[in-house]
Amino acid sequence: MSAPGERRALSPRVYGLIQNGLLVLMALISLVPLLAIFVGTFQNGNEIIRQGVTLDIDWGALTFDNYRMLFTDSGYYFRWFANTLGLTIVTVVGTLLVSSFVAYGFAMYEFKAKRLGFIGVLLLMTVPFEMLMLPLYVQVNKFGLADSYVMVVIPFLAAPVTIFFFRQYFLGIPKELLEAGRVDGVTEFGIFFRLVVPIIRPALAAMAILNGMLAWNNFLWPLLVLRSPQNFTLPIGLNTLLTPYGNNYELLIIGSFFSLIPILILFLAFQRFFVEGMTAGALKG
Repeated sequence: MSAPGERRALSPRVYGLIQNGLLVLMALISLVPLLAIFVGTFQNGNEIIRQGVTLDIDWGALTFDNYRMLFTDSGYYFRWFANTLGLTIVTVVGTLLVSSFVAYGFAMYEFKAKRLGFIGVLLLMTVPFEMLMLPLYVQVNKFGLADSYVMVVIPFLAAPVTIFFFRQYFLGIPKELLEAGRVDGVTEFGIFFRLVVPIIRPALAAMAILNGMLAWNNFLWPLLVLRSPQNFTLPIGLNTLLTPYGNNYELLIIGSFFSLIPILILFLAFQRFFVEGMTAGALKG
């Protein structure tokens, strides 16, 4: 029997139930804004202006008119959606390829100014994009590449954060693996794609999610580069629905809700790799 006044420690089962209960509660709280936006897709725009996005639902006022408008009279919405989806895919694939190449060089090879180059990458991580925006914009105009998707993608291919993450991950790969590949006559590109890439799949998944979210929600730089309404990305296009002459809140709400779906699918599909990649990347080096 325990002595009087002695505290009894919680059993692992009770501790696990409390922990899971708190996590479920936090998840439900985080889902409230998403649920409110979903309810807003069934409401009239004037009702949204009067009450805001809320869970105080007037069930009799809910309607499918916003959905009918989205699929029949939404203007460039699905063009913006397709533009954003295409740019996101190209940006993610290009960023993973270029950044992993750069990080692989920093981690696996010895060359002059290697340390200086990596310090440059670290310094770039501290520079806000707003400081680089004006020089980039001037260069875009000089090259005559304004309103071009090429210039939306290129500035973000060598992402400092992604390079740093991959470099830390590569440091945990034994260099003997590379030497074994060279002894077997495998080319340097063959070593990377056939031996290294299978090992870093969790890191690729983690960076694909992070860069995918950044590319999908990118607003400021595409706003400067793109000028034709049919070329706009989804964040820019949705922003044009709010004007001094009238606000299309119905399309804004339902369009914003549908814009969340690709990111949710991406995260749910790769969440296991995301957690594994972020954890391993934090422990490397």
